Amino acid sequence: MPLQEVIETQRAIRRLYPDAVEDAVLQRVIELAIKAPNGGNEQKSAFVIVKDPAVRAELARLNRGGFPFMSLYYRRRVRTDTAWARTWKAIEWQRDHFHEIPVVIVVCWSGRIPRRPILLNSAPYASVYPATQNLLLAARAVGLGAGFISLPLWRLGKLRRILGLPRSVTPVGVIPLGWPRGKYGPNTRLPVGEVTHIDRWGNRPWRGESL
Repeated sequence: MPLQEVIETQRAIRRLYPDAVEDAVLQRVIELAIKAPNGGNEQKSAFVIVKDPAVRAELARLNRGGFPFMSLYYRRRVRTDTAWARTWKAIEWQRDHFHEIPVVIVVCWSGRIPRRPILLNSAPYASVYPATQNLLLAARAVGLGAGFISLPLWRLGKLRRILGLPRSVTPVGVIPLGWPRGKYGPNTRLPVGEVTHIDRWGNRPWRGESL
């Protein structure tokens, strides 16, 4: 699939079939993920691929644990924004069926991420997240559904225990993965001119232009 088509049709896919994903497909997705640039070519991205139903059930409980706060935060938006209300239904579906999703990939940094100073804190994320996006693009290219979530990270200590992660490894993202129940299609995003500022904030000469 051409890269441009992959990018233009990539979206978060939350409703997934429980059908297994072959190891060869997973290996190829990871292989493409680690082709991403990273700081100093240290290659500290690591991936825990969770297929065991018992472990996935533990991750499902972690995911559900953050919903009371998240639903409280978004409740007004869900009531007033019909598009967001549809998205929220997909998020709730993922919550209720998380244990059925065949693969959950936990993206990690092979090191400890200090809370301060900010220069040390931000560098690991800058090195790992390009690989994370590569993984999402690779999943789309082979027809898998995927999306980046963070709720299981809210209970970091428990997540470490579930996965047996040493203190020297820091999880930075969670990607439920499987064959999509729905169809891919062109994604809807703001125009370039709405999100681009030239030289200084507020200077948007491209606003209103069409590509």
